[in-house]
Amino acid sequence: MRIRTEFPYETSHEDVRIPLPDGTRLYARVWRPLTDEPVPALLEYLPYRLTDWTAPRDRQRHPWYAGHGYASVRVDVRGHGNSEGLPGDPYDPVELADGVAVVHWLAEQPWCSGRVGMFGISWGGTDALRIAALAPEPLKAVVTVCSTDDRYDNEGHYMGGSVLAVDMHAWSATMLAFVCRPPDPRYVGDEWRSMWLRRLEGVEPLVHTWLAHQTRDAYWKHGSVREDYGAIRAAVLAVGGWHDPYRDTVLRLVEHLPQDRVRGIIGPWSHHYPDRDLPPGPAIGFLQETLRWWDHHLKGADNDVMAEPLLRSWISASHPPATVYEELPGRWVADPAWPSPNITPVTYAFQGDPVVVDSPQQTGLDAGRFLPLGKDADLPPDQRDEDAHSACFDFAVPEDGAPIEILGRPRVSLSLRPGAPTGQVIARLCDIAPDGASTLVTRGALNLSARYGHDRAVEAVVGESEAYVFELNGIGHTFPPGHRVRLAVSSAYWPWIWPQPDAAGFTLDPSSSNLTLPVRRHTHDAVEWQQPEHSEPLLVSIPATLEEPRPERLVVRDVAKGEWRLEVDPRYGGTRVHPDGLEFTEDALETYTVHESDPLSARTRSDWSIRLHRPESAWDVTVESHSEISCEADVFVTSNEVVCKEGGEVVFHRTWEQRIPRTAG
Repeated sequence: MRIRTEFPYETSHEDVRIPLPDGTRLYARVWRPLTDEPVPALLEYLPYRLTDWTAPRDRQRHPWYAGHGYASVRVDVRGHGNSEGLPGDPYDPVELADGVAVVHWLAEQPWCSGRVGMFGISWGGTDALRIAALAPEPLKAVVTVCSTDDRYDNEGHYMGGSVLAVDMHAWSATMLAFVCRPPDPRYVGDEWRSMWLRRLEGVEPLVHTWLAHQTRDAYWKHGSVREDYGAIRAAVLAVGGWHDPYRDTVLRLVEHLPQDRVRGIIGPWSHHYPDRDLPPGPAIGFLQETLRWWDHHLKGADNDVMAEPLLRSWISASHPPATVYEELPGRWVADPAWPSPNITPVTYAFQGDPVVVDSPQQTGLDAGRFLPLGKDADLPPDQRDEDAHSACFDFAVPEDGAPIEILGRPRVSLSLRPGAPTGQVIARLCDIAPDGASTLVTRGALNLSARYGHDRAVEAVVGESEAYVFELNGIGHTFPPGHRVRLAVSSAYWPWIWPQPDAAGFTLDPSSSNLTLPVRRHTHDAVEWQQPEHSEPLLVSIPATLEEPRPERLVVRDVAKGEWRLEVDPRYGGTRVHPDGLEFTEDALETYTVHESDPLSARTRSDWSIRLHRPESAWDVTVESHSEISCEADVFVTSNEVVCKEGGEVVFHRTWEQRIPRTAG
């Protein structure tokens, strides 16, 4: 990683409040080049607190862009951080309308040329896409990283029509804790407390809404750019990583947007910017690549950024299973179109007699983290235990033949005879080495009731055979000679997929089932990147502690009870001391429990503690939250509690209990 200290422009920065049409003011930090000439503006717009939580990451890139001749602006959405107003549902109409207003405000500033770009990762990248779909005239270009185009099936709520227990729970619990954090008096003054209390009075756990919409209805269609890609008028650089759950957004964007307005990049990364020194690598000079994008679309530079291939992808070489890789082996390839002329679908027919698939409920504990962030226990370990609970179909790669290189979304067609009207089927594609080691390549899932589409729930007919067809998540991978391609099919995948009430499983008929792989012919492509670089880092210190850290992922089995418990420490940051004196401490623990033979035993719990402390002013605030989801045959049962304290004294305490009908998920 190169740290840049000298740039074409000297820069300055200031904090401002951006007025919205209704009088609400959003808190913003603006980095600008010192020049008398108006320059384009770049906007990063999200709720994650620019004065503390994202401040280290912001410092890596916003000053870098300013040093290259752009006004780079970071804005907290309404009701978060030091912005005024009340928080709402993610990407709701108010948030998107506010974003459009911010784009227009930036374009109207005397230091702005009138041309605006948006960029961001995750929530920020998704906001950039969704605001682009509203087509504000000044917005000319977007860089969207690890973002989603489908709020229902590609955003941590549902997968194949089934409730994503792991992220439905974890994200809701995290946002409940996050939204209860107060504004910072250092930046908003004495009004911080009244702003905070108004926010707290309006807090509602997001899980209530998310579980109330178990099919892909109007709620999820709102803001999903997949509904109308044609609404996007800005140029889009879409970026993802094969270990990020949202990478299929990149494949769909390069397929559906006009080729003169889109380019895609998919690397080996997890859910983080591609220039950060986080596993798995290799990282790339992402800021330099985006600068080419901005220069062309916002400054009219006659560079070759649009002469790049439509999609540049990383194809991993075969590698042994591990929960972390500093760098993955592999290579970059280039495709001129998507679907690519370099790819041929190849179908592998299953063989064998019908087999009953009735997986124990703990199947899936070795799935790895749903949203990997570059931690030591993120990725799936050896899949042999999971394979033992699945029906496995192997296809040999001849030792004297060529490797099988795949790029895209594999598809399965499975002939199933359900043992109950509800259930799910999970398919995992694995790379089996000669020594038997099983490396997870990709996976997919389908709720049996969603076989005709995610917008409806149609119960399966017990005992009646039917083809269940679905795609697995996109991937780039090479199966070498002497290895085996394995398709493993299970009826459970906890805690990713919430169990259906009946654990009867299904009978799979291999004679009418198959796997189709997107096989790519080997090409020699010249894809090159510069080395990563950032601006000077924010000097945040992490105090040393004698306390032993918890394991990131711990599986506990109660042999006598037949109960399995997964404990996850998300490791968001611990204690951090910022240069402005703020001491920011977070601690979280997620717990997922299930009995191996009882789907109704499934339970999730999340406990959060956050402290914001300024010793020089004696400002000391804590937020504690506790969230649980359990289930009965016909309802999800949710429980949430928040306790907020100022100086050790309780200023807010509320609990929520809801019983939400199980209609599909």
